[in-house]
Amino acid sequence: MRTLLDQIEVWLSDDKSVALATVIKTWGSSPRPVGAGMAVTGEGQIAGSVSGGCVEGAVIDASLEVIKTGKPIRLHFGVADSDAWEVGLACGGEIEVFVRVFTKTQLKLWMEVLNLEQVFCSTLLINGPDKSLGKELIVFDDGKYLGDELPAMKQQPIILAAKEAISSGKSSCRIVDEDQLEEFFFHVFLPMPRLIVVGGVHVAVPLVKLADMIGFEVIVIDPRRLFGTDERFPGIKQLLRAWPAEAFKKIHINPSTAIVMLTHDPKIDDPAIKVALSSPAFYIGALGSKKTHQKRLERLLANGVERERLELIHAPVGLDLGGRSPEEIALSIMADVVKEWNSVGDKG
Repeated sequence: MRTLLDQIEVWLSDDKSVALATVIKTWGSSPRPVGAGMAVTGEGQIAGSVSGGCVEGAVIDASLEVIKTGKPIRLHFGVADSDAWEVGLACGGEIEVFVRVFTKTQLKLWMEVLNLEQVFCSTLLINGPDKSLGKELIVFDDGKYLGDELPAMKQQPIILAAKEAISSGKSSCRIVDEDQLEEFFFHVFLPMPRLIVVGGVHVAVPLVKLADMIGFEVIVIDPRRLFGTDERFPGIKQLLRAWPAEAFKKIHINPSTAIVMLTHDPKIDDPAIKVALSSPAFYIGALGSKKTHQKRLERLLANGVERERLELIHAPVGLDLGGRSPEEIALSIMADVVKEWNSVGDKG
């Protein structure tokens, strides 16, 4: 979403009108997931995708109509009929797409929310009174919200439903007001994925490059001068030359965070693991053989870490690809991290 918003920001700064199309429902083998988005300008420029190409033309036409009238449109696409040249999905799935005008005010709201690096839920009115269609609240897991004002009697059930969506980690459509048949799209967002690498060892160099290529923000922690250098890790989000106990005080660990320990040094890895196990990080991994890990577990148990928590550690870290070079080990680690990340709810 942030990449799409960056492009929208460029267009809006040039005073171009923009429509945002969002996939709100899918059935079967849909080419793009719920929450996928595409932006369209009044001149027909596009960014993003809602179907990988199958129905983009029809969505662009609808977007231009939305920009012209200012009224949101809800679209449904089923299986394409190749004989009748019907617009649809060749994959056999079905999708619904909601198209609305996207303004500078909405862009400012979204940028503000994304910069908070918190889990949140966008609640978008997709069915109901015409004058309210497209209204949006941004709801956080503590119930606080930002965005369009709605009557107090309606805000509370909307906020409750948004918090339930956040707890489930799943985006979906839901009717909140049965009398008015008001339906909202609850779109759950996790912060941008982040990889914290503890130990600037030889494996860390290709691991950091690979993580950055995939789209993870990267932080490296290493108190040792020879390992934690800017030359080894150029362009990363943070390089913290401190012991883990101090370094982690400067980092906000959220449900989009993966933490990997690489040093084999108990003085560095063990304190980092203890912090990781008490955090909401979605992935915790540690480099080392099964024998090394068994000794690690014994030390952590002796230091008061609960046995159940220790089961969260991926060790030996990474998928077993049979590789031994630093690059192959880095690939195996990142493959396991990505596998776990893709199982953690919707990312927006």
